[in-house]
Amino acid sequence: MLIYDGDRAERDYVSRCTAHEQPYLWALRQAPSARNWNDRSAQEIFESMPSLHGETFGFVVDDLLALPTERPVVVDDFRTLPREVAPLMTWPEQAAFLLPTPQFRDRALRARFADAARARANWGDSDHSQALALRLARDELWDAEVRRQAIELHLPVMTVDGSRAVHDLVDDLAARFRLGRPRKPGGQRGGGER
Repeated sequence: MLIYDGDRAERDYVSRCTAHEQPYLWALRQAPSARNWNDRSAQEIFESMPSLHGETFGFVVDDLLALPTERPVVVDDFRTLPREVAPLMTWPEQAAFLLPTPQFRDRALRARFADAARARANWGDSDHSQALALRLARDELWDAEVRRQAIELHLPVMTVDGSRAVHDLVDDLAARFRLGRPRKPGGQRGGGER
């Protein structure tokens, strides 16, 4: 299968946006990194997210339509909202929204931004601990919105807390997406059908 990595793809969204079509993304692009996190509340940062206003999903769709069609594609994208995905689905098992617990996200982001260069690339020369706290609070608001929309649209939400092995989660998603089981070494299928 193909994996569409929304984090990698996002870099290209920025170069493709216009002030008229994606005003929130355009504003984000024009502002220095520190401005995006300093002197604003988590609520203000959340409300200025381009994806909340549907500005990035068109890029995702365009990118997916450009991919080869002979293999299934799994989309891994933080920015995709249930209300955008639902109209494109043929059956309910085509989507699942994985939401981390606040504790799991806190551990993951603290580990990621322990690298000072990475933190500076995201937050400029601002107070990185304050920026991280705002990021965590903003992400909690985002998760609540994703959960609300998914429940309203009867789409599955899976809570991720780090207690399950990754391969177990992958197996659950493969079954949900009707992908069957991966082949065992030697070419034999592990059970189930594609």
